[in-house]
Formats: sequence, structure tokens, C-alpha cells
Amino acid sequence: MKKATTKKTGATGKKRITFELVAEPGIEVFVAGTFNNWDVTGKKLADKNGDGNYRGVVMLSPGAYEYKFYVDNIWCVDPANPNFTQNELGTLNSVLVVE
Repeated sequence: MKKATTKKTGATGKKRITFELVAEPGIEVFVAGTFNNWDVTGKKLADKNGDGNYRGVVMLSPGAYEYKFYVDNIWCVDPANPNFTQNELGTLNSVLVVE
């Protein structure tokens, strides 16, 4: 399971999931997946300190999700997540399970 910071919120049962990626400072990093219909610009990760540590929070209900990072127009699996599955394009997607 993906190592993610989770925090249950309210009656909705959704949890705060923090996606993180270490990359080159000054680039654009997004996370997209089955939770947002693979919208590459739906959730931009922020590098608040300018040191290449990108973070973003998504509210997710319990379930399994496939996702990838979109880094300067290139799809990338999550290097910190050993869980992945092959997609219909023959490449890999990272897998996150929210309990």
C-alpha cells in the first residue's frame, strides 16, 4: 500500500491523502488518477520551499485507486510506492488503497 498521510474527516468518511514527490525544483508536478478521471491539471502539487519536495492533498473515500504523477508533461509512477498494476496502454500505474 502507498505510504500516504491520512486523516479521517467528518461524516463523509473521506480521508486526506497527501501525495508527495521529490523532483527538480521549478517544474510543474500534478497527480492524476482514477479519483479524478485522469485529469492531468486537476491537482497540482506545490513545492512551497523551492527545494523540490512537491506535496498535494486529495480527499478520498475508502477504496483502491490507480494514479500517476504528471511531471513536466511526462507520466511517472510514484517511485516511493512499490504497488503498481499494468494499464491498458501497457505501462504501469501506481496503486493506492485507502482504508
